[in-house]
Amino acid sequence: MTRHAVTAVVNDPASVDTAIETRFSARAFLPKPVPRETIEHIISVARRAPSGTNTQPWRVYVLQGASRDGLVEKVCAAHDAIYANPALAVEYSEEYDYYPQKWVSPYIDRRRENGWGLYGLLDIAKGEKDKMHAQHHRNFKFFDAPVGLMFTLDRILGRGSLVDCGMFLQNIMVGARAHGLHTCPQAAWNPFAKIILPHIGAGTDEMLLCGMSMGYADPMEKVNTFHTPRVPVEEFTKWLD
Repeated sequence: MTRHAVTAVVNDPASVDTAIETRFSARAFLPKPVPRETIEHIISVARRAPSGTNTQPWRVYVLQGASRDGLVEKVCAAHDAIYANPALAVEYSEEYDYYPQKWVSPYIDRRRENGWGLYGLLDIAKGEKDKMHAQHHRNFKFFDAPVGLMFTLDRILGRGSLVDCGMFLQNIMVGARAHGLHTCPQAAWNPFAKIILPHIGAGTDEMLLCGMSMGYADPMEKVNTFHTPRVPVEEFTKWLD
């Protein structure tokens, strides 16, 4: 670490707080392109994320233009095929469990609050499967964002590398806010790894971690008013004197 990094002063801490607090999962983006230099800068800053013994396990694939559109077409077709024939779902599986095998409180309660809060805002009632499918389908269009990112890591690494990658992802999302951009991290892509990895040219040693949409959030879309709540600090923090 350089002396500057030790002695540097953050002159505007409120802006750092704002970048963190205004990060949310945007689900509607404008078609406005994002300059490559901006994306490169965000990733360059994000690479300062900590990692165990400085392994830096993350790998990033940035999709724009034809590469983005081609992946959207392939995965949307697979998602629609599964909806038409649910038996096809067995052909697509995640390499790691993002969610638990069994849901318990308080996690299931928060999950339900999130799901029904979003669907309620979009006037999607319980049991309206076609509407639910259409909304879930939006994931595989990157919510119309012009930039899609895919993150992978080497399968040989341990679970601690997932923690490292999480910190890297957060840096990207907060860094995007500094440039007026929004993001949406997406585990929804994970079951379609067998389509995604060959498309992006990933090696056979790589595992899909997640995807992410990036762009300028559409301020006129109702879905972008959906911001999830957070429990109070005292609910998850214990002070030991």
